[in-house]
Amino acid sequence: MKSSFKILPERGSNWRQIALFFIAVIIGLGLFMMREARVTSYLSDDPQACVNCHVMTPVYNSWMNSSHREWANCNDCHVPHDNLANKYFFKAKDGLYHASVFTARAEPDVIKMKEASQEVVQQNCIRCHVQQVTQVKYDGWIEDHQEKRTGRQCWSCHKQVPHGKIHGLHTVKYNLAPIPTDQEEMVIPDWLAEQTTKKPQE
Repeated sequence: MKSSFKILPERGSNWRQIALFFIAVIIGLGLFMMREARVTSYLSDDPQACVNCHVMTPVYNSWMNSSHREWANCNDCHVPHDNLANKYFFKAKDGLYHASVFTARAEPDVIKMKEASQEVVQQNCIRCHVQQVTQVKYDGWIEDHQEKRTGRQCWSCHKQVPHGKIHGLHTVKYNLAPIPTDQEEMVIPDWLAEQTTKKPQE
């Protein structure tokens, strides 16, 4: 007995063109969003990639005013360095989480690290400062500071490292992102640019 139910549309219908149109629209929107989000910038270690999300501007500005600015960028502290695969896996996992939270406007006023991020940052503190924590005069330092024994992390004492004293300025509207150096990226209107470049009349 033949079934009267048909999976494919009738011959001569334009379902293929419609399907291709919607596939092209989805791909186009995806590429547009990737361009607007500057996805490729996250493959680098450039700290300005972090301020693609405006809510990170206060954190970026506080790092810019810290002693760590000359020695460490965001990725030096916030991603694992045991191997390249783990580094980019962690960046992708964290980035997708951050993107979804920021897009939904569900971020808290004060951003705090999740447990996995805290572990990474703690390990990176020790990785960079290994000489200080392995010298004879610091014997027992690492053991005394292990979370399992004391429940403390480096930043429980070193609160202003590496984000400086202005880390408390978490209100985004009072913080400005870095001004782009590429003229194509400038968002200053033409009329304002003309006013600022005009020479005063003599």
